[in-house]
Amino acid sequence: MAEEHTALTVALAQLKLAAQKLELNSGIHKMLSQPKRSISVSIDIRLDNGAIGVYNGIRVQHWDVRGPFKGGIRYYPNITQDEVTALSMLMTWKCAIADIPYGGAKGGVCVDSKKLSKHELERLTRRYVSLIVEYLGPHRDIPAPDMYTDAQTMAWIMDTYSQLKGYMVPECVTGKPVEVGGSEGRTEATGRGVIHCVKEAAQNKNLKLKNATVAIQGFGNVGYHAAVAANEIGCKVVAVSDSTGAICNPNGLNPVAVLAHKEKTGTVQNFKGCINITNEDLLETECDILIPAAMENQITCKNADKIRAKLVAEAANGPTTPEADKCLHEKGIVLIPDILANCGGVTVSYFEWVQNLTREHWTLQEVNEKLETKMTKAFDDVYALSQKEKSDMRTAALMMGVGRVANAIKVLGLWP
Repeated sequence: MAEEHTALTVALAQLKLAAQKLELNSGIHKMLSQPKRSISVSIDIRLDNGAIGVYNGIRVQHWDVRGPFKGGIRYYPNITQDEVTALSMLMTWKCAIADIPYGGAKGGVCVDSKKLSKHELERLTRRYVSLIVEYLGPHRDIPAPDMYTDAQTMAWIMDTYSQLKGYMVPECVTGKPVEVGGSEGRTEATGRGVIHCVKEAAQNKNLKLKNATVAIQGFGNVGYHAAVAANEIGCKVVAVSDSTGAICNPNGLNPVAVLAHKEKTGTVQNFKGCINITNEDLLETECDILIPAAMENQITCKNADKIRAKLVAEAANGPTTPEADKCLHEKGIVLIPDILANCGGVTVSYFEWVQNLTREHWTLQEVNEKLETKMTKAFDDVYALSQKEKSDMRTAALMMGVGRVANAIKVLGLWP
């Protein structure tokens, strides 16, 4: 039977699993299965040609019992409310696992950003923020970049919010340019965080990282910085890919040179010294460490048996289906789940928020040291729970994330 998974069905199934393991009160389980608030807006802007463009926007705020809502804003044509709801739920668990004082949120606009000019994107962003501004704020909901949004988008959000409040509020958003209050190390945080988890997992599995081979599916911001960080700890990156295809060199490749090639040609393929392969081939490449950093549902029941890595670290959200999860676990492959592996980004977003609140600016070294401390602690906590429960890492991570949020609800109680 073919696997059919949407982001929301998977997220709800994961919540159900954690609730069963934790013997969670049925009322709290039901509370956590739906967001606290969903905001839908119609965004009307004047296009450069004088026409009026109308776009649907959404912001879903899951649970803020441990702190303000936190989550990215994506610009993508096929965004659905179910998808954004699922992502907001995962952000709640992710923040709890990282033990940072946030709840989960997610937002987006249904738009093909590549078809809009920079001026149109600015108008779209500012209009979107103006429509949901009463639900945003440094102690209420703090947006961040996501798919097809970036530091410039965040600068527009910060300025719009600040203009409406009448004074500068850099702490209202994270992922900003450093010039206006952004944090050092934010761009590379998610990729570096993945490798911090890999280091801890390798130690527990007695896997030597010196010359350990790494294959990375996806060569965007996260995949690239994971490749660079992997090289820094002595690993050998043997395969990388983007949406056009993949390349492989058993002797290793230089991520910086591959990025320069991609920026020049538009693809990682045809890089000197490498052979061209498919994205599917990359997943089945013989390697020590596999890092899916692209799209969801890449490792399925169809190819899980062919995965030859000793360790899988999910840099992307949801790259492994539930059926494939079981298969990898039965094969003895250690899998570091997305809600643990890729929480480096939101962790450094938290650092940026703290710096803004206190009007400080930390050095790159300070940020990287604090990131490593946070990621190591999060991994060790989840690993210890997985050993105690005799479970896989994903189940343990879900138990930890859901458990911390549920405990906060129990302690606070319900008002009125």
